Amino acid sequence: MIVLMRSNATTRQISEVIAHIRAQGYDVHLSEGGERTIIGIVGNGSAIHPEQLSMMDGVEDVLKTSHPYKIASRHYHPEDSEIPLGNVVVGSQDLAIIAGPCSVEGRSPMLEIAHMLKEAGATALRGGAFKPRTSPYSFQGLGEEGLKILAEAREQTGLPIVTEVMDAALVPMVCEYADVLQIGARNMQNYALLHAVGESQHTVLLKRGMSSTIEELLMAAEYILSHGNMRVMLCERGIRTFETETRNTFDLNAVVALKQLTHLPVLADPSHATGKWEYVEGVALGAIAAGADGLLIEVHQEPEKAMSDGRQSLRPDHFAALVERVRHLAEVLNRRVPSTTSTHV
Repeated sequence: MIVLMRSNATTRQISEVIAHIRAQGYDVHLSEGGERTIIGIVGNGSAIHPEQLSMMDGVEDVLKTSHPYKIASRHYHPEDSEIPLGNVVVGSQDLAIIAGPCSVEGRSPMLEIAHMLKEAGATALRGGAFKPRTSPYSFQGLGEEGLKILAEAREQTGLPIVTEVMDAALVPMVCEYADVLQIGARNMQNYALLHAVGESQHTVLLKRGMSSTIEELLMAAEYILSHGNMRVMLCERGIRTFETETRNTFDLNAVVALKQLTHLPVLADPSHATGKWEYVEGVALGAIAAGADGLLIEVHQEPEKAMSDGRQSLRPDHFAALVERVRHLAEVLNRRVPSTTSTHV
């Protein structure tokens, strides 16, 4: 249930409504927008009567929500959430372009690609220090050493760092180094991990599971949001279907639907969606045209030598060309890719 307060509701009136809700055994989530305050009712207390709430001073309306996710819903937060990330405000007019290799493979190659990506127009740097792999014999990442390399890359380039965390116990360590905690597709419903990143109050990038519905993705986000951590970005990265030409099937429907259902920013990962570098650009541009707030792109200097996901990785020159095409498309859509050399105010 959601309580919409009038635009001229006083602080005292809002406090009285919150006190009434809590007296019934419920918790509240408060959203204070530019025009009005919205109070989300959360929990399982005693019976609460909408008509009583609607008669309280300052209340404009009381709405029952049909969705199991409440804090993630646009009913709760009608305005787009905006999340600062370096020179970009994700969820605003800005488009985020997060790029980098699948894995941090060493200090020299990571620093080299970081400078290339900044020059090409990337707004943030991605790279895996801990890698969940299908085979236990595949490269599993450099661990904390990889995080240190990413932090050094940020120091040299100014690009914020996005990297995956795989275990709740690792959240404090990864928070020391990363600007954004990525929850990978395989961990979307790792509830202990979702609770941990929610409690961290760190910015989170939540990827959709390969066999998960849109509602399940939003419910996973709800776990994080329930801790008061509103800095959550969603990512469509393709789902598993019967198609074998591509690694996954990019669900363009999900981008459009999520922008309607939730206030959270929505990013697209065409690299994992397609699994083939030559398909990445077309899917990336389609996602932006559909309303995505940014992209995750895998880039490697020598994809044929990459320790993981080389087949889907763009070379730096291909990435630079993609960024230029995104800039041109952004102009048509009244959006923009901010310069990585400016300071966002």
